[in-house]
Amino acid sequence: MSREPRGPNEKLGTVLALAGISNAGLARRVNDLGAQRGLTLRYDKTSVARWVSKGMVPQGSAPHLIAAAIGSKLGRPVPLHEIGLADADPAPEVGLAFPRDVGAAVRSATELYRLDLAGRRAGGGIWQSLAGSFAVSAYTTPASRWLITPADPSAGRDTPEAETAAAGDLPAQRVGHSDVAKLREAAEDARRWDSKYGGGDWRSSMVPECLRVDAAPLLLGSYGDAVGRALFGATAELTRLAGWMSFDTGQQEAAQRYYIQALRLARAAADVPLGGYVLASMGLQAIYRGFADEGVDLAQAALERNRGLATARTMSFFRLVEARAHAKAGDAQAAGAALRSSESWLERSREGDADPAWLGFYSYDRFAADAAECYRDLRAPRQVRRFTEQALSRPTEEYVRSHGLRLVVSAVAELESGNLDAACAQGARALEVAGRISSARTTEYVRDLLNRLEPYGDEPRVAELRERAKPLLTAPV
Repeated sequence: MSREPRGPNEKLGTVLALAGISNAGLARRVNDLGAQRGLTLRYDKTSVARWVSKGMVPQGSAPHLIAAAIGSKLGRPVPLHEIGLADADPAPEVGLAFPRDVGAAVRSATELYRLDLAGRRAGGGIWQSLAGSFAVSAYTTPASRWLITPADPSAGRDTPEAETAAAGDLPAQRVGHSDVAKLREAAEDARRWDSKYGGGDWRSSMVPECLRVDAAPLLLGSYGDAVGRALFGATAELTRLAGWMSFDTGQQEAAQRYYIQALRLARAAADVPLGGYVLASMGLQAIYRGFADEGVDLAQAALERNRGLATARTMSFFRLVEARAHAKAGDAQAAGAALRSSESWLERSREGDADPAWLGFYSYDRFAADAAECYRDLRAPRQVRRFTEQALSRPTEEYVRSHGLRLVVSAVAELESGNLDAACAQGARALEVAGRISSARTTEYVRDLLNRLEPYGDEPRVAELRERAKPLLTAPV
């Protein structure tokens, strides 16, 4: 249903023309976005015509889905006032700000933590009602401000009880290093859960709860500079993990907001390598969403700010993300150069280096796995097979999702080499792994493999693989 008409909505009509979206195209995009959020919508071209010519305002989350659909086509966030729907129920622009002031940064992060859980309890998720969807341009200001000032001058916070009472919070607690240690332990546990069970597993869903219940009160507490730095760093790690898990389950809007807040908290922690790691995570999301050039920029920003600061292993990972972006853009020369540099940095790393805990996943196996994906994007199956064999040489129960992704990439390489039997065999192994985890990203990899197998649909082994994949492709993540 729509609200009473207000006269033609010329703003919406103008932006639709600018984006080159037809009435039927917009209806389809809105329905699809709704389906991704668990909504059943049945808008058609007549519905859109009413919105434009009669000024009807659709109810519920539809105005925000309209803005998201148009923003996706334009490649930037589209606020409701730009499309004449500002009088719809306001959607919180939570998590998109990158404040210059540390106090404002605390408020921005804690607002995100609170609203996320409120949305989960409501049953539909706060992300259904947030204006806009993933827009890579939202990373421009955070990346620029971090590059200019990657570390805040101080991180202490002295919160009078009157201030917290006025804000409706409990009296501010005095935060100590033991409180921070608990957050770091939670982050370590979450990293293991995510790698072993996927971002959609119930264990991984406890991270937003930890941010709201444990981290937010600490951020709003009182602490000196040293404790504050450690607190911001631990919370930044947890926030990046929440973003990574959202990314793994297909919640791109949520991931983007978590990443922005994680970068801001890393700046408050004066932890430049951690800030670079968040930028690299942003870069991987940009690559996944089809913005390869922006992925290059984000990876290179992480690299440049960390020269002389980060360990060799950390620099290797940043270079690897850059290689992934160049490969996705189809630049074989730049991708090859970045891969060689990444491998060189990795060879220079030593056992006793002060590598951060969050980099514990990164080894030569991971380098080989990502190198294989680079060559997959560059359509070089021989190289894909060579690096995938190295990546699969030591399978481990600790990184189950990664192992599943590597099997899919191996299957694609076998298929492009003309080895249908081997492709189906690897695909079957990948399905076995994918069935044990909750990861939309893994499911998408499997779906891509099945699409590549379409020309061989009459083959019994392909039909069997497709039948085995049905439960995975239809199960909610």
